[in-house]
Amino acid sequence: MAQNIRQAEGILRTIPKVGEQILPKNGEENVLITSALPYCNNVPHLGNIIGSSLSADVFARYNRTRNRRTLYVCGTDEYGTATETQALKEKITPRELCDKYNAVHVETYKWFDLGFDYFGRTSTPLHTDISQEIYLNLQDHGYLEKQNKDQTYCEQCNKFLADRFVEGTCPHCGSNDARGDQCDSCTRTIDATELINPRCLIDKTHTVVTRVSSHMYLKLDAIQPQTEAWIRKSWKEGKWSPNSVINGDGELVDARLKQGMRPSPVTRDLTWGVPVPVREGDDQSMAGKVLYVWFEACIGYPSITANYTPEWKQWWFNHENVRLYQFMGKDNVYFHTIFFPSVQIGDGRPWTTLHHLSTTEYLNYEGGKFSKTHNRGVFGPAAKEAGIPASVWRYYLISVRPETADAMFSWADCIAANNNVLLNNFGNFVNRTLKFVSANYDGVIPDSGDAAGDLSPNDENDAEFISDVNGLLKDYIDAMEAVKLRLGLHTVMLISARGNLYLQSSGLSKALMTENPKRCAQVVSRAVNLIYVLSALVHPFMPATSDAILSQINAPERSVPLVLGNDILPGHKIGTPDHLFKKIDEKMAEVFKAKFGGNQPAPSPEPNADATHVAPGMSKRKAEAAKKAAAKAAAAALDAVPKTAEVLAWEQKVAEQGQLVRDLKEKPKSDETDKEIATAVEGLKKLKTELADYQKQAQQ
Repeated sequence: MAQNIRQAEGILRTIPKVGEQILPKNGEENVLITSALPYCNNVPHLGNIIGSSLSADVFARYNRTRNRRTLYVCGTDEYGTATETQALKEKITPRELCDKYNAVHVETYKWFDLGFDYFGRTSTPLHTDISQEIYLNLQDHGYLEKQNKDQTYCEQCNKFLADRFVEGTCPHCGSNDARGDQCDSCTRTIDATELINPRCLIDKTHTVVTRVSSHMYLKLDAIQPQTEAWIRKSWKEGKWSPNSVINGDGELVDARLKQGMRPSPVTRDLTWGVPVPVREGDDQSMAGKVLYVWFEACIGYPSITANYTPEWKQWWFNHENVRLYQFMGKDNVYFHTIFFPSVQIGDGRPWTTLHHLSTTEYLNYEGGKFSKTHNRGVFGPAAKEAGIPASVWRYYLISVRPETADAMFSWADCIAANNNVLLNNFGNFVNRTLKFVSANYDGVIPDSGDAAGDLSPNDENDAEFISDVNGLLKDYIDAMEAVKLRLGLHTVMLISARGNLYLQSSGLSKALMTENPKRCAQVVSRAVNLIYVLSALVHPFMPATSDAILSQINAPERSVPLVLGNDILPGHKIGTPDHLFKKIDEKMAEVFKAKFGGNQPAPSPEPNADATHVAPGMSKRKAEAAKKAAAKAAAAALDAVPKTAEVLAWEQKVAEQGQLVRDLKEKPKSDETDKEIATAVEGLKKLKTELADYQKQAQQ
């Protein structure tokens, strides 16, 4: 189809060629973006995704729409006790566990349209090399010291036990299942040696004692003055998120800094990790130990970059030309703003250090918390089971991004966001405009009389419209430059709402086309050009939606403009208009709540008085027969009704619950199993009753 796009420098997006490595260029804006490395021993939930990877992806995509050299890297954090513990539970090796969960993470992020330039992992030879090099540099610069500490030791395993390999009675609250690092009952942080009656996680019958173990510690106290000076400088230049180690007045508020930093361990008695490098002449007591995961995890950012390109130092030793943006949840702030920067300072090389810190508070789920143990909330690939497109997920999660306070995920709000904002506002503007062009101009943009280029804010007909759009474009860019992603998305929707108002106030219709064809052509042209702008503005948030718009207007990817212009010119042939979004039945909120609500016992369903007609005094056998006949008749009547998507979803839930009941009945008999079966059966009854009620309502 014929395209007629204004040819001018900077209008179109610069797209790297397939296989081309993205490297910074001196004198240009180069943006390096990381999101917190997820543990590979679990499945990410929606809170994890919005807290780091999705937010970073949005910002990376935004910078690409500004034609900046942008590199976004992430990967799974694979070493440490948590991995060894989970592998032990699943009876596989740590490597097998990491392979398994790395694939789950990759699948999840791919479905959510996360556009990493490279998604790697920390269990690579390059990660080992870079981590060991940093360790040796710290040692050579006098920033490591050996300390001897009491540590739990299993006499039968013949090895020291890391915190999570020990459990026992909490010395504070008396709970009998406290871990060696924390008690979940009273939430107190503890030392494994404090546990009463300590038990080895590998075998509870083993004898656990206390022995002295030697480890290397990073002398954070010696580096603290340099770290504090760096924090104040970087915070001011990069405008960090307020929920960090320094407040809006430039006062250091982290308790560890205020109390004075202490040496921090950088080695562990484990097998799954980066081996501690021991050179000839070094202290040989470190042989056989590994680097502490909290020491080497952040080194994963440069090591993953090194796996992407052998020229990784152009990104990581180039502070003058590269700006580093890091995205994470608030629980990771210390390691990215104090610990790892101290490591970089102690290493002595000219590292690219943090420019802007973007952190989030927590996203909770329907009045509670996400819980993998109780299967409560949406985890990993399960998001697609709801049948909601990834673009809608991305929109809703960014719209509730917990930037300054904890936020709550709500199915009802998610559905309302789709129906009221995406469908009725954004989608309506695009669809209404393009359908009019297709139906009345045979899909060809008419000659509006506008010259190619920026539209004048003093235009005779549309001065207010053009000025409003230009003002909103400035608001959008300001928000995105400040990494206020939620505000940026809100501004996109304000622009599309302004487009709807423009169509309404201009009276776009066949009557206008007949009575004032020149004005009609002008309205159409300007509306289509606004849609072209929106394709770029919405790209960071909903890339698939952006692609759909570009397909419908038959145009290449464009950059974000500073003002509204006439860039799609007369004679341009658009593609086939189609709806960008589809309505979601509001009743599905309850379906999704049930599907992702967890394993809590469901209440018994209320008796349905209309379900059967059993006469008083009827024999038990006849009563049962009457119930079956009534149920059969009801089912036959319902089968005659065409099934909606909502009904099919409910039937799927009933089928899943039925399978759960069957699986439980195959388990060995016990009191606990009987309780689980009873709970599952009650849940199945409730679902069947709800399905029947909904089908009846659909018939009325």
